[in-house]
Amino acid sequence: MASRKQLKLGAMLHGVGSSTSLWRHPEIPSDASVNFEVYKRWVEKAEAGKFDLAFVADGLYINEKSIPHFLNRFEPITILSALAGVSKHIGLVGTLSTSYSEPFTVARQFGSLDHISGGRAGWNIVTSPLEGSALNFGKQEHPDHDKRYRIATEYLEVTRGLWDSWEDDAFVRDKASGVFFDPAKLHTLNHKGEFFSVQGPLNIARSKQGHPVIFQAGASEVGKDYAAREADAVFTGHETVEDAIAFYQDVKKRAAAFGRNPDHVKIFPGIAPVVGSTEEEAERKYQEVVDLVSAENALLYLGRFFEHHDFSQYDLDAPFPELGDLGRNSFQSGTDKIKADAKAKGLTLRQVALSVATPRPTFIGTAEQVADKVQEWFERGAADGFMIGSSVPRGLEDFIDHVVPILQARGLFRTEYESDTLRGNLGVPIPENRYAKSAQEA
Repeated sequence: MASRKQLKLGAMLHGVGSSTSLWRHPEIPSDASVNFEVYKRWVEKAEAGKFDLAFVADGLYINEKSIPHFLNRFEPITILSALAGVSKHIGLVGTLSTSYSEPFTVARQFGSLDHISGGRAGWNIVTSPLEGSALNFGKQEHPDHDKRYRIATEYLEVTRGLWDSWEDDAFVRDKASGVFFDPAKLHTLNHKGEFFSVQGPLNIARSKQGHPVIFQAGASEVGKDYAAREADAVFTGHETVEDAIAFYQDVKKRAAAFGRNPDHVKIFPGIAPVVGSTEEEAERKYQEVVDLVSAENALLYLGRFFEHHDFSQYDLDAPFPELGDLGRNSFQSGTDKIKADAKAKGLTLRQVALSVATPRPTFIGTAEQVADKVQEWFERGAADGFMIGSSVPRGLEDFIDHVVPILQARGLFRTEYESDTLRGNLGVPIPENRYAKSAQEA
């Protein structure tokens, strides 16, 4: 009898939170975004809960209007390398931009993290949506949306080529003969393309999982194509199960059209569950956070998605303003949805700002109710797993303590790790070294 398909789970490590005001809650350490002990506790908790991965997001541009977490936070590769030393099984995934970095350096960084962690590294590829990022890297202008994805495609091609510089048995290390490596199993990339010229080889070998796992989060048409063609896992976000099913089916079909096995592309909607011992307690937890957010801060948060547009110039209680193409070169899919929802529902600016700043969780209620909804999404084909964020204090801990045991009892989630690598736990294959493969085919 075939074993039952099981959920995958990830933990979003987001410091003081992804809102303007969560840091003000008395139960939140106000320095959480730069507090290693906090991150260490989260990773240890997630690993005890048998989570597949912990995820650290990133961005490259801030101003005085940015949310508190963005103003002062860890660089992902650095914090994940430290967390590798306090964990054994959980995957360690970080965001790094293809628009403002170099493939050789990034291949080394993630290759090193993969070795430090024993094959648990993952790279969330972003193309950097904020236009101000260019100002921090000596660039005259921010590449447009489609160009950023062309850069990302070539970038990943180069990085993967560098990761294959050494075949897996290249390092002989024979002390008696004095042979350290087999020169026939060292390969120089010699890449020359539209955006990059990289000779190689890379000065670190592949880990036991071959390459770091590739994550991606684009939801535009170009982004979905990129994810379906290149990613091992896709971060996404949806308010309804119907929207999630449509996205899931779309990306899986695109993956198949690119000649890939759709089961090797894992879809992870992000959710921020609010769990209470009763429905009333869950509602109280959510309302406590809503009450911390002022209309002014909500407008600032909304403006981030629209190239830091100043929304204070509009009447708060008038219909959401017409913005034309504003935001389409940044968070294209997200801003398109905000504008479309506002128009369809006749929302005011105040309503839009507050709903964006403190969205009502889709997964809220008792542990049984949250587990029921997780199971529904999973079994209806809306997700292969979920990224668990915290929109309230102890949101991640409450999910691990109260929801995970229910999912385990239902046979939906593991009770022990299957592997000590991220690829092994996710069930995505190890990429064969291209040069070893060519030699076998010759």
